[in-house]
Amino acid sequence: MSNFTKITLLAIVLFGCRNTQKVSDISVNIPEGMVWVESKSFLMGGKDSDNDAMMRERPSHNVIVDGFFIDITEVTNKQFREFVEATDYITVAERKIDWEEIKKNVPPGTPKPPDSLLKPGSLIFNKKVKKTVNMNNYFQWWKWEVGANWRHPKGPGSSIENMDNFPVVHIAYEDAIAYCKWANRRLPTEAEWEAAAQGNFNEAIYTWGDDEKLLNEYANTWQGDFPTQNKAEDKYEFIAPVKSYPPNSIGIYDMIGNVWEITEDLYNENYYQDLDFNEEIINPIGAESCYNPMYPYEIQTVMKGGSFLCHYSYCASYRISARMGSSIDSGSDHKGFRTVVTKNMLLNK
Repeated sequence: MSNFTKITLLAIVLFGCRNTQKVSDISVNIPEGMVWVESKSFLMGGKDSDNDAMMRERPSHNVIVDGFFIDITEVTNKQFREFVEATDYITVAERKIDWEEIKKNVPPGTPKPPDSLLKPGSLIFNKKVKKTVNMNNYFQWWKWEVGANWRHPKGPGSSIENMDNFPVVHIAYEDAIAYCKWANRRLPTEAEWEAAAQGNFNEAIYTWGDDEKLLNEYANTWQGDFPTQNKAEDKYEFIAPVKSYPPNSIGIYDMIGNVWEITEDLYNENYYQDLDFNEEIINPIGAESCYNPMYPYEIQTVMKGGSFLCHYSYCASYRISARMGSSIDSGSDHKGFRTVVTKNMLLNK
């Protein structure tokens, strides 16, 4: 496990953040590589000034969250390797595929795929796409790669050698939860994730403010023609090492772009519309049930932040409020996670 630095919460409040409020002067071990996010009230969801915000991000609404610690980067290959070596954990992408289990999450009557595809693997971005016919058909740029997993992110023959400081990818929800249990952490709620991304802001569109012109300076996304040509104007064509771009106002890196990040909340497309705005919304934990009309048979959680594949012509998910559903039983080469921990979790471990 990581070494800990002994300081007090009060010191963090006084010297680590500009938006401060009083907290108990209780001495705790603050995990290395994390930062304190102040308890705050902020505007969650798509802002009125954000023309890219989708219906699933609206309406915006005031939310209050308690303070917590969050990783300053996504969990890296090095950190995940330490977990695997300590526990002998096998990720979902490395396990045998059970067609009987898969059938529960697909429409009745779906034909069984060829046995050649029913082997351990994961989704990877198809770099060989030359043209697209219909941008609604994302199968044109995604493919199932047998043998792709966190150790082999592009499939057999690839490796994570010399990639210790890259985000770990091909992580399913179950894998992230297993890591959290080992590390005495948990996944952030969607509200906590947005609170952390806002930093010292309360209603910004991006982690650096509202100026979209700064996108290439602050985030790893796609420039050029998606999905056929990435001009790499932000210095990286695909996934980048953590800390390759400036942090937000409280020192958190890569909350926009690079890889999508798994959260704890169930994904429900109508969740915001169904909220009761007559009551104060404090520490929300998301929808009670999953609903995605495009994938009615899947259980999905919310993923946040967008990835190196995000482009204004397709999803423009390089915004704080952007939210998409992510199947709990699969990963991809553009999805990772980061963790949070509360003061009580540290004191009671």
